[in-house]
Amino acid sequence: MAHDPLGCETCPVRDLAVCAGLGEAERLALARLGRRRSFARGETVFLAGDESVACATLVSGAVKLSRIDSDGVERTMALVHPAGFLARLFAATSDCTATALTTSELCLFPRELVEREMRGHPDFMEKVLRATVAQLEESRALIELIGRRDARARVAGLLLILLDGGCDGAPEDGAALDLPLTRGEIASLLGLTIETVSRQLSALEAEGTIRRVGQRQLVVRDVSGLHAAAA
Repeated sequence: MAHDPLGCETCPVRDLAVCAGLGEAERLALARLGRRRSFARGETVFLAGDESVACATLVSGAVKLSRIDSDGVERTMALVHPAGFLARLFAATSDCTATALTTSELCLFPRELVEREMRGHPDFMEKVLRATVAQLEESRALIELIGRRDARARVAGLLLILLDGGCDGAPEDGAALDLPLTRGEIASLLGLTIETVSRQLSALEAEGTIRRVGQRQLVVRDVSGLHAAAA
């Protein structure tokens, strides 16, 4: 059996990640030049402005992509979920800082190798492009969410983004959600106070839309109700 240094056979996102667009031989060739690495919560995966020499697939955990605006304020541009692809291809430097929100595991690959494989394998290129478009769509969704006036809609909308990112297919009632963000981080992201975030979570729980389990977990009891709250 060919050597599989990244343990792809047991990878939980094997069928969802961009490397699923490669044949077995090409996937193994890519794996031999990659490495699996764990990042602690708060640890930087790469910084904006770093030489763009690596691409990464998120195997487990959660990562945020952020930029510092002209006022020196950090702005979260996207939240990356398992199977998500982190890269700025065909560019000399990274345009965002990637930070682990929880203990996270990533597979890192040389950017030049990924670009070469894209040119030679249409299915792989399609997977990469789809992952890139998905990230852009989430960035747009976050920007639209932050621009909403209603605090309830902001909090419910963020829960939906996190829920969708953690589910294969459409979320169903009773879906569990591990929050990768603290209430303070949610407040900062949404432009709210911590007290407002807490009040909105309490209101959603009182209505039976969610049920909180500890500080960082909840169960979405009514997905349709959460959509209505986010509207």
